[in-house]
Amino acid sequence: MADVLPLVEARLRSALGEPDARAAVTFLGTDRIEVLRFQDGGIARYATLGMSAQPMTEPTATLADPVKGPRAELVLSVRAGLAETDKVLRPLAVLAASPQVEGVVVAPGASLDVGEPLWPGAPFTSVLVAEPGGLVEDLELDEPLDPVRFLPLLPMTPNEAAWKRVHGAQALQERWLNQGTDLRDPSRKSVPLE
Repeated sequence: MADVLPLVEARLRSALGEPDARAAVTFLGTDRIEVLRFQDGGIARYATLGMSAQPMTEPTATLADPVKGPRAELVLSVRAGLAETDKVLRPLAVLAASPQVEGVVVAPGASLDVGEPLWPGAPFTSVLVAEPGGLVEDLELDEPLDPVRFLPLLPMTPNEAAWKRVHGAQALQERWLNQGTDLRDPSRKSVPLE
């Protein structure tokens, strides 16, 4: 079975350019997770590398399949220079390790919470997992492996996360769109939720 991570990194480079920084985090009992930073004009993009090394397994499965199952990496885009967003590296690595640590399958529409600000002073402690395919196309792998999906992360304030739990991801995204919310603003306020 081919190692998928070199292929994943090549896909990230072809879509986002050369990374200008990278950091690695290893949690006890998990594989190493790297976070790569790409600069694109005034936008900093952070992408995980390592989450897709193993397929995600449903928490109810009695045995993890080493081959079949969804694979993903996470991508966060924020306006550069407005906050200490480089401190998001560890929280991103924590989120990327969650399938191995907690046995969760990360999919579009899910909320992921780190329980602390994503970076110093950030009004966000969680993210909404958005639909893949926009910024970085899925990476098809040889059968029987599932493709690697590059899932955009949209930072949520605690109020937005609570509202999303009641009304759903689609309703929150529509509210953001209707309000013209700049989801890349690292210090934006919560969207009006009344």
